[in-house]
Amino acid sequence: MTPTAGNHQRMRILITNDDGIESPGIRTLARTAAHAGYEVVVAAPLSESSGASASMTAVVQDGKIVSEGRELAGCKNIPAYGVAASPAYIVLLALRDAFGPAPDIVLSGINRGANAGAAVVHSGTVGACLTAAHAGLHGLAVSLDVLTPAAASASSGGAAIAALDRIDDEQHHWISGAEMAIKLLPSLMHTPPGTVYNLNVPDLHVDGIRGLRQASLARFGQVQMSIAEAGDGYVRTAVQAAEENLDPGTDLAALAENFAVVTPIRAPHEDKNIRINIEGVLVQSPAY
Repeated sequence: MTPTAGNHQRMRILITNDDGIESPGIRTLARTAAHAGYEVVVAAPLSESSGASASMTAVVQDGKIVSEGRELAGCKNIPAYGVAASPAYIVLLALRDAFGPAPDIVLSGINRGANAGAAVVHSGTVGACLTAAHAGLHGLAVSLDVLTPAAASASSGGAAIAALDRIDDEQHHWISGAEMAIKLLPSLMHTPPGTVYNLNVPDLHVDGIRGLRQASLARFGQVQMSIAEAGDGYVRTAVQAAEENLDPGTDLAALAENFAVVTPIRAPHEDKNIRINIEGVLVQSPAY
């Protein structure tokens, strides 16, 4: 029987991320999903894989991908694995029964920082779900908007990510993201196979979140890369706040107003609206 929102106790969820197996966001998401009655297995990179998109990378020793069992704090009886591979690769492994029976749905996160706007193309969090979607599964990528890009500038050569390192990760409102994600699962399961929800949640107590909105992806990401310095044989980059104006109705605009925001996305597919003038392309065999 195919699991549905009405019998979620029978649904098996793979939870992964791109921040690594030790991140607090993945622990909170796993605990919340298990408490809601879902069957949960956790498999996530041994080290941070942010920006991995849907890349297929792994550490191989003697022809074997490195994987080790982990016991996550507060996640008693939830099987967990640290895997020396990218999030998307981990999803492929899970679909082939590497961590027990294949999952029915993939949750990815909770990411440390928003995955919003066009920047989702680079996200390992989103990439894991798009990989699941390509196989016909539903996916939900959830991120917590903890990033403070205004703390950095190109002139200083600083990075907003570095500012986060001075903050205790355990103090963020991970539970707000986890609870919102679990509440969205029944809605997600009523969408066509292969649908992914990209959820971004403000780093606020749930009482401080103004609500949930559906929005389009902004034309740009929350932060942008710039060149801080270029010299002989090297380039140094910086990450700073994107300077574009926020377009109403987009995910970044909703986050700025303290709304949680969800955007349905799908894995890449053919654009049937574009017709190529094949006849006008001259194709010649190479001369040997």
